[in-house]
Amino acid sequence: MEKKVIRGENVPQSFLPFSPGLKCGDFVFISGQASVDSSGNIVKDTFAAECRRSFENLRLILQAAGLGFEDVVQVRNYVGKEEYLAEFNAIYKEFFNDPYPARTTLIGCLGELLKFEVDVVAYDKR
Repeated sequence: MEKKVIRGENVPQSFLPFSPGLKCGDFVFISGQASVDSSGNIVKDTFAAECRRSFENLRLILQAAGLGFEDVVQVRNYVGKEEYLAEFNAIYKEFFNDPYPARTTLIGCLGELLKFEVDVVAYDKR
């Protein structure tokens, strides 16, 4: 199966060895998105700000693929601390609506570098 890298003017870049997203058949796999600027530099902030920036970076990659949050079928969330969980769930609802994608949420797995990270699989029904 052919793999096409998702690229775009607004897609956040990284100095690390991974593609922002890959289209494989009807699916788009988007790498973990964190609170980074367009050059891939970490932007430290409150949990809410880092979480929203991560989702906005995700939005940019989805848009570059011609998709939106409504096309996401699976979400994996990495929440830095258990105390952020209620805030995370509220912010999550700003970006995803019913019917919600399948979801996994891991807590306490990021160390001190990041407060949040998210990766998704989207379905391109076009």
